[in-house]
Amino acid sequence: MANRAVFVDRDGVVNSCVVIDGRPFAPTELGDFKILPGVSEALLKLKDAGYKTVLVTNQPDLSTGKQTWKGLNSMHSALSQRCHFDLIKVCGHVNQDRCTCRKPKPGLLMEASLELDLNLSESYIIGDRWSDVEAGRQSGCKGSFFIDYGYAEKRPSGRFTTVKSLKECVELILGDSSVL
Repeated sequence: MANRAVFVDRDGVVNSCVVIDGRPFAPTELGDFKILPGVSEALLKLKDAGYKTVLVTNQPDLSTGKQTWKGLNSMHSALSQRCHFDLIKVCGHVNQDRCTCRKPKPGLLMEASLELDLNLSESYIIGDRWSDVEAGRQSGCKGSFFIDYGYAEKRPSGRFTTVKSLKECVELILGDSSVL
């Protein structure tokens, strides 16, 4: 029987990001990598309720040279010690690469679905950018959550639920599913 999952974007959802001129940027060094309050506890609640937790993150700084795999892996190692994701999926491409894994395309979610035997129609995605919501839609997720920080960029379209934090998403997922 297939598992259900909650796909979680990294920067702005799990950890803080730097916002410059209304646009979010990922930390590039372990010293700048700060997990947001309540994230570990929220993810544990999902796991206790039977959900797989999967981190899905675009990290284009790998392609542009602003980030190294070694640096990224050190951040993800620190993250894994506190958050215990079932799987971490990374796209290191830039838009010009036209890959199938970079959100808003559903590749990361589809790969995770195969690796963990996931039922996407019973799964959710949580993100802070339009591309996260779109990846959830394209992969057939049951619901998409948008943490709205008011970034100066494109907004999501279609069906999604706007929230203020990962904690609020988890409360909605585990509580009244009629809001989805």
